[in-house]
Amino acid sequence: MSHAKIVKMTEDHLDMEALREAGRILRNGGLVAFPTETVYGLGGNALDPEASKKIYAAKGRPSDNPLIVHIAEFDALFPLVTEVPDAALKLAAAYWPGPLTMIFHKSDIVPLETTGGLDTVAVRFPDNEIAREMIRQGGGYVAAPSANTSGRPSPTLASHVDEDLGDHIDMILDGGQVNIGLESTIVDFTEDVPVILRPGFLNEDMLKEVLGEVRVDPGIMSENVHVRPKAPGMRYKHYAPKADLAIVEGEPAKVFAKIRELTAQRLKEGSKVGIICTEESRKEYPEGDVRCIGSRADDRTIAHHLYEILRDFDEDGVDFIYTESFETPRMGMAIMNRLIKAAGHEVIEA
Repeated sequence: MSHAKIVKMTEDHLDMEALREAGRILRNGGLVAFPTETVYGLGGNALDPEASKKIYAAKGRPSDNPLIVHIAEFDALFPLVTEVPDAALKLAAAYWPGPLTMIFHKSDIVPLETTGGLDTVAVRFPDNEIAREMIRQGGGYVAAPSANTSGRPSPTLASHVDEDLGDHIDMILDGGQVNIGLESTIVDFTEDVPVILRPGFLNEDMLKEVLGEVRVDPGIMSENVHVRPKAPGMRYKHYAPKADLAIVEGEPAKVFAKIRELTAQRLKEGSKVGIICTEESRKEYPEGDVRCIGSRADDRTIAHHLYEILRDFDEDGVDFIYTESFETPRMGMAIMNRLIKAAGHEVIEA
Protein backbone atom coordinates (compact mmCIF):
# COMPACT_ATOMS: atom_id res chain seq x y z
CA MET A 1 0.00 0.00 0.00
CA SER A 2 1.84 3.03 1.27
CA HIS A 3 5.55 3.79 1.22
CA ALA A 4 5.25 6.61 3.73
CA LYS A 5 6.40 5.86 7.25
CA ILE A 6 3.44 6.43 9.61
CA VAL A 7 4.06 7.34 13.25
CA LYS A 8 1.27 7.84 15.80
CA MET A 9 1.51 10.35 18.62
CA THR A 10 -0.59 12.83 20.58
CA GLU A 11 -0.01 16.46 21.46
CA ASP A 12 0.42 15.42 25.09
CA HIS A 13 2.91 12.67 24.28
CA LEU A 14 5.19 13.80 21.46
CA ASP A 15 7.42 11.19 19.86
CA MET A 16 10.56 13.33 19.73
CA GLU A 17 12.57 10.75 17.83
CA ALA A 18 9.96 10.69 15.04
CA LEU A 19 9.73 14.50 15.05
CA ARG A 20 13.51 14.82 14.70
CA GLU A 21 13.36 12.36 11.79
CA ALA A 22 10.54 14.42 10.23
CA GLY A 23 12.72 17.52 10.66
CA ARG A 24 15.63 15.82 8.87
CA ILE A 25 13.34 14.82 5.98
CA LEU A 26 12.11 18.42 5.65
CA ARG A 27 15.61 19.91 5.81
CA ASN A 28 16.71 17.46 3.11
CA GLY A 29 13.91 18.52 0.74
CA GLY A 30 11.44 15.70 1.50
CA LEU A 31 7.72 15.81 2.34
CA VAL A 32 5.99 15.09 5.65
CA ALA A 33 2.22 15.09 6.31
CA PHE A 34 1.19 16.33 9.74
CA PRO A 35 -1.91 17.17 11.79
CA THR A 36 -3.03 20.72 12.56
CA GLU A 37 -6.14 21.91 14.39
CA THR A 38 -7.89 22.42 11.01
CA VAL A 39 -6.98 19.59 8.59
CA TYR A 40 -3.86 17.51 7.85
CA GLY A 41 -1.13 19.42 6.00
CA LEU A 42 1.45 18.25 3.47
CA GLY A 43 4.70 19.90 4.52
CA GLY A 44 7.90 20.77 2.70
CA ASN A 45 10.66 23.32 3.40
CA ALA A 46 9.02 26.65 2.49
CA LEU A 47 12.33 28.30 1.56
CA ASP A 48 13.35 25.52 -0.85
CA PRO A 49 11.85 25.96 -4.35
CA GLU A 50 12.39 22.27 -5.16
CA ALA A 51 10.42 21.16 -2.07
CA SER A 52 7.51 23.37 -3.11
CA LYS A 53 7.59 21.86 -6.61
CA LYS A 54 7.45 18.40 -5.00
CA ILE A 55 4.34 19.41 -3.01
CA TYR A 56 2.53 20.52 -6.18
CA ALA A 57 3.55 17.32 -7.95
CA ALA A 58 2.44 15.03 -5.09
CA LYS A 59 -0.97 16.70 -4.92
CA GLY A 60 -1.43 17.16 -8.65
CA ARG A 61 -2.13 20.78 -7.73
CA PRO A 62 -2.11 23.72 -10.17
CA SER A 63 1.14 25.57 -9.48
CA ASP A 64 -0.49 29.02 -9.47
CA ASN A 65 -2.39 27.99 -6.32
CA PRO A 66 -0.28 29.46 -3.46
CA LEU A 67 0.99 27.40 -0.51
CA ILE A 68 0.66 28.56 3.11
CA VAL A 69 3.90 28.97 5.08
CA HIS A 70 3.56 27.53 8.60
CA ILE A 71 5.63 28.91 11.47
CA ALA A 72 6.13 27.78 15.07
CA GLU A 73 7.04 31.11 16.74
CA PHE A 74 5.44 34.50 16.21
CA ASP A 75 8.80 36.19 15.54
CA ALA A 76 9.41 33.85 12.58
CA LEU A 77 6.86 35.95 10.68
CA PHE A 78 9.07 39.03 10.26
CA PRO A 79 11.80 37.62 7.96
CA LEU A 80 9.10 36.36 5.53
CA VAL A 81 7.40 39.71 4.91
CA THR A 82 8.25 43.30 4.00
CA GLU A 83 5.93 44.81 6.62
CA VAL A 84 3.31 43.79 9.19
CA PRO A 85 0.44 46.28 9.47
CA ASP A 86 -0.84 47.16 12.97
CA ALA A 87 -4.17 45.51 12.19
CA ALA A 88 -2.37 42.21 11.52
CA LEU A 89 -0.48 42.49 14.81
CA LYS A 90 -3.83 42.97 16.58
CA LEU A 91 -5.36 39.95 14.89
CA ALA A 92 -2.29 37.83 15.65
CA ALA A 93 -2.48 38.84 19.32
CA ALA A 94 -6.12 37.67 19.40
CA TYR A 95 -5.95 34.47 17.33
CA TRP A 96 -2.40 33.17 16.85
CA PRO A 97 -1.59 30.36 17.31
CA GLY A 98 -4.86 29.29 15.73
CA PRO A 99 -6.92 28.65 12.58
CA LEU A 100 -5.93 31.96 10.97
CA THR A 101 -3.81 32.57 7.86
CA MET A 102 -2.69 36.12 7.02
CA ILE A 103 -1.42 37.38 3.67
CA PHE A 104 1.42 39.93 3.44
CA HIS A 105 3.84 41.27 0.83
CA LYS A 106 6.64 38.72 0.76
CA SER A 107 10.33 39.27 1.38
CA ASP A 108 13.04 37.93 -0.94
CA ILE A 109 13.69 34.80 1.14
CA VAL A 110 10.34 33.29 0.08
CA PRO A 111 10.65 31.63 -3.33
CA LEU A 112 7.99 32.30 -6.00
CA GLU A 113 7.58 28.52 -6.26
CA THR A 114 6.06 28.62 -2.76
CA THR A 115 3.73 31.56 -3.41
CA GLY A 116 2.35 30.34 -6.74
CA GLY A 117 4.27 33.11 -8.52
CA LEU A 118 2.74 35.91 -6.41
CA ASP A 119 4.61 38.67 -4.59
CA THR A 120 2.47 37.97 -1.51
CA VAL A 121 2.88 35.21 1.07
CA ALA A 122 0.25 33.47 3.20
CA VAL A 123 1.43 32.70 6.76
CA ARG A 124 -0.11 30.58 9.52
CA PHE A 125 0.93 29.80 13.11
CA PRO A 126 -0.93 26.55 13.91
CA ASP A 127 -2.32 25.60 17.30
CA ASN A 128 -1.13 22.01 17.32
CA GLU A 129 1.92 20.92 19.28
CA ILE A 130 2.84 18.11 16.84
CA ALA A 131 2.79 20.59 13.95
CA ARG A 132 4.79 23.21 15.83
CA GLU A 133 7.49 20.82 17.03
CA MET A 134 7.83 19.41 13.50
CA ILE A 135 8.19 22.94 12.10
CA ARG A 136 10.91 23.75 14.67
CA GLN A 137 12.78 20.52 13.85
CA GLY A 138 12.39 21.20 10.12
CA GLY A 139 14.05 24.62 10.21
CA GLY A 140 11.15 26.90 11.15
CA TYR A 141 9.36 27.40 7.82
CA VAL A 142 7.10 24.69 6.40
CA ALA A 143 4.97 25.26 3.28
CA ALA A 144 1.84 23.16 3.50
CA PRO A 145 -1.43 22.85 1.62
CA SER A 146 -3.95 20.22 2.78
CA ALA A 147 -2.55 16.68 2.46
CA ASN A 148 -4.96 15.35 -0.18
CA THR A 149 -4.96 14.82 -3.91
CA SER A 150 -5.93 18.18 -5.42
CA GLY A 151 -9.70 18.55 -5.72
CA ARG A 152 -10.60 15.81 -3.21
CA PRO A 153 -12.08 16.43 0.26
CA SER A 154 -9.39 17.60 2.68
CA PRO A 155 -8.04 14.98 5.11
CA THR A 156 -9.18 14.99 8.74
CA LEU A 157 -7.57 11.63 9.58
CA ALA A 158 -4.11 10.22 8.83
CA SER A 159 -5.77 7.35 6.93
CA HIS A 160 -7.20 9.90 4.45
CA VAL A 161 -3.65 11.16 3.82
CA ASP A 162 -2.32 7.65 3.37
CA GLU A 163 -5.10 6.80 0.91
CA ASP A 164 -4.39 9.86 -1.26
CA LEU A 165 -0.64 10.43 -0.91
CA GLY A 166 0.94 7.45 0.85
CA ASP A 167 2.96 6.53 -2.24
CA HIS A 168 4.23 10.07 -2.88
CA ILE A 169 5.59 11.25 0.46
CA ASP A 170 8.19 10.22 3.03
CA MET A 171 6.36 10.31 6.34
CA ILE A 172 2.93 10.82 7.94
CA LEU A 173 2.65 12.02 11.53
CA ASP A 174 -0.63 10.55 12.80
CA GLY A 175 -2.10 12.77 15.50
CA GLY A 176 -5.60 11.27 15.35
CA GLN A 177 -8.70 13.10 14.19
CA VAL A 178 -8.29 16.86 13.75
CA ASN A 179 -10.25 19.27 15.90
CA ILE A 180 -11.97 21.76 13.56
CA GLY A 181 -12.15 19.91 10.25
CA LEU A 182 -12.25 22.93 7.89
CA GLU A 183 -9.25 24.91 6.68
CA SER A 184 -8.12 28.16 8.32
CA THR A 185 -9.73 31.55 7.79
CA ILE A 186 -7.59 33.59 5.36
CA VAL A 187 -7.32 37.38 5.76
CA ASP A 188 -5.44 39.51 3.23
CA PHE A 189 -3.53 42.46 4.72
CA THR A 190 -2.05 43.72 1.45
CA GLU A 191 -4.96 46.08 0.72
CA ASP A 192 -6.20 49.17 2.61
CA VAL A 193 -8.96 47.24 4.32
CA PRO A 194 -8.36 43.63 5.46
CA VAL A 195 -10.19 41.17 3.16
CA ILE A 196 -11.49 37.70 4.07
CA LEU A 197 -10.45 35.46 1.18
CA ARG A 198 -11.51 32.17 2.75
CA PRO A 199 -14.00 31.79 5.61
CA GLY A 200 -13.25 29.37 8.42
CA PHE A 201 -13.63 28.81 12.15
CA LEU A 202 -12.96 32.51 12.74
CA ASN A 203 -15.99 34.20 11.19
CA GLU A 204 -16.61 37.74 9.98
CA ASP A 205 -18.08 38.90 13.32
CA MET A 206 -15.08 37.63 15.29
CA LEU A 207 -12.69 39.42 12.93
CA LYS A 208 -14.70 42.65 13.04
CA GLU A 209 -14.58 42.61 16.83
CA VAL A 210 -10.78 42.87 16.64
CA LEU A 211 -10.25 44.86 13.45
CA GLY A 212 -13.34 47.04 13.14
CA GLU A 213 -13.48 47.11 9.36
CA VAL A 214 -13.24 43.92 7.28
CA ARG A 215 -14.39 43.15 3.72
CA VAL A 216 -15.50 39.74 2.46
CA ASP A 217 -14.17 38.86 -0.98
CA PRO A 218 -17.20 38.46 -3.27
CA GLY A 219 -15.51 35.44 -4.88
CA ILE A 220 -15.97 33.38 -1.70
CA MET A 221 -19.46 32.26 -2.68
CA SER A 222 -19.44 32.87 -6.43
CA GLU A 223 -17.70 31.28 -9.37
CA ASN A 224 -15.06 33.96 -9.79
CA VAL A 225 -12.91 31.69 -11.90
CA HIS A 226 -11.16 34.37 -13.91
CA VAL A 227 -9.32 35.94 -11.03
CA ARG A 228 -5.79 34.78 -10.32
CA PRO A 229 -6.11 33.02 -6.95
CA LYS A 230 -4.51 34.99 -4.12
CA ALA A 231 -5.43 32.33 -1.60
CA PRO A 232 -5.64 28.56 -1.82
CA GLY A 233 -8.95 27.14 -2.93
CA MET A 234 -10.39 30.30 -4.47
CA ARG A 235 -10.54 29.20 -8.03
CA TYR A 236 -10.76 25.49 -8.64
CA LYS A 237 -13.40 22.85 -7.95
CA HIS A 238 -12.34 21.67 -4.52
CA TYR A 239 -13.17 19.22 -1.77
CA ALA A 240 -15.18 17.17 -4.27
CA PRO A 241 -16.38 13.62 -3.68
CA LYS A 242 -16.43 11.19 -6.61
CA ALA A 243 -20.25 11.30 -6.72
CA ASP A 244 -22.29 14.10 -8.23
CA LEU A 245 -23.07 16.46 -5.33
CA ALA A 246 -25.96 18.94 -5.26
CA ILE A 247 -27.08 21.38 -2.55
CA VAL A 248 -30.83 21.77 -2.01
CA GLU A 249 -31.86 25.19 -0.67
CA GLY A 250 -35.14 26.67 0.56
CA GLU A 251 -37.60 26.37 3.44
CA PRO A 252 -36.81 23.27 5.52
CA ALA A 253 -40.07 21.38 4.77
CA LYS A 254 -39.63 22.01 1.04
CA VAL A 255 -35.97 20.96 1.17
CA PHE A 256 -36.85 17.65 2.86
CA ALA A 257 -39.57 16.97 0.28
CA LYS A 258 -37.30 17.86 -2.66
CA ILE A 259 -34.47 15.62 -1.43
CA ARG A 260 -36.95 12.73 -0.93
CA GLU A 261 -38.29 13.28 -4.45
CA LEU A 262 -34.82 13.44 -6.07
CA THR A 263 -33.68 10.38 -4.09
CA ALA A 264 -36.71 8.32 -5.14
CA GLN A 265 -36.15 9.30 -8.76
CA ARG A 266 -32.44 8.31 -8.71
CA LEU A 267 -33.11 5.04 -6.86
CA LYS A 268 -35.72 4.13 -9.48
CA GLU A 269 -33.05 4.59 -12.16
CA GLY A 270 -30.85 2.15 -10.24
CA SER A 271 -28.41 4.75 -8.86
CA LYS A 272 -26.98 4.72 -5.34
CA VAL A 273 -27.89 7.91 -3.45
CA GLY A 274 -26.27 9.56 -0.44
CA ILE A 275 -28.05 12.15 1.72
CA ILE A 276 -26.40 14.60 4.12
CA CYS A 277 -28.79 15.57 6.92
CA THR A 278 -28.58 16.77 10.53
CA GLU A 279 -29.73 15.26 13.82
CA GLU A 280 -32.78 17.51 13.50
CA SER A 281 -33.82 16.17 10.07
CA ARG A 282 -32.69 12.52 10.17
CA LYS A 283 -36.28 11.23 10.43
CA GLU A 284 -37.26 13.02 7.19
CA TYR A 285 -35.38 10.55 4.96
CA PRO A 286 -36.74 7.01 4.81
CA GLU A 287 -34.49 5.83 1.93
CA GLY A 288 -30.99 6.31 0.57
CA ASP A 289 -27.55 6.15 2.25
CA VAL A 290 -28.33 8.75 4.93
CA ARG A 291 -25.46 10.34 6.89
CA CYS A 292 -26.00 12.66 9.82
CA ILE A 293 -23.38 15.43 9.68
CA GLY A 294 -24.06 16.92 13.13
CA SER A 295 -26.49 19.34 14.72
CA ARG A 296 -27.67 22.75 13.57
CA ALA A 297 -27.66 23.76 17.23
CA ASP A 298 -23.83 23.45 17.17
CA ASP A 299 -22.61 23.99 13.61
CA ARG A 300 -19.03 23.21 14.63
CA THR A 301 -20.16 19.56 14.55
CA ILE A 302 -21.18 20.04 10.90
CA ALA A 303 -17.80 21.56 9.98
CA HIS A 304 -16.02 18.79 11.89
CA HIS A 305 -17.67 15.96 9.92
CA LEU A 306 -18.07 17.45 6.43
CA TYR A 307 -14.97 16.10 4.66
CA GLU A 308 -15.10 12.78 6.46
CA ILE A 309 -18.68 12.20 5.29
CA LEU A 310 -17.79 13.10 1.69
CA ARG A 311 -15.00 10.51 1.84
CA ASP A 312 -17.33 7.93 3.44
CA PHE A 313 -19.68 8.34 0.48
CA ASP A 314 -16.74 7.67 -1.86
CA GLU A 315 -16.11 4.40 -0.03
CA ASP A 316 -19.80 3.50 -0.25
CA GLY A 317 -19.68 4.06 -4.01
CA VAL A 318 -22.68 6.38 -4.19
CA ASP A 319 -23.51 8.00 -7.56
CA PHE A 320 -25.39 11.07 -6.32
CA ILE A 321 -25.30 13.05 -3.07
CA TYR A 322 -27.99 15.51 -1.97
CA THR A 323 -27.27 17.81 0.94
CA GLU A 324 -29.29 20.30 2.90
CA SER A 325 -27.97 23.84 2.97
CA PHE A 326 -26.34 25.14 6.19
CA GLU A 327 -26.78 28.89 6.61
CA THR A 328 -25.97 28.58 10.30
CA PRO A 329 -24.84 31.57 12.39
CA ARG A 330 -21.39 30.48 13.61
CA MET A 331 -19.67 28.64 10.75
CA GLY A 332 -22.34 28.74 8.04
CA MET A 333 -20.31 30.81 5.59
CA ALA A 334 -17.30 28.49 5.92
CA ILE A 335 -19.40 25.34 5.56
CA MET A 336 -21.34 26.64 2.55
CA ASN A 337 -18.14 27.93 0.90
CA ARG A 338 -16.72 24.36 0.97
CA LEU A 339 -19.99 22.72 -0.06
CA ILE A 340 -20.56 25.08 -2.99
CA LYS A 341 -17.05 24.37 -4.29
CA ALA A 342 -17.45 20.62 -3.71
CA ALA A 343 -20.73 20.70 -5.65
CA GLY A 344 -19.18 22.67 -8.52
CA HIS A 345 -21.85 25.33 -7.79
CA GLU A 346 -24.75 22.93 -8.36
CA VAL A 347 -27.58 24.36 -6.22
CA ILE A 348 -31.22 23.25 -6.50
CA GLU A 349 -33.98 25.55 -5.23
CA ALA A 350 -36.67 23.58 -3.42
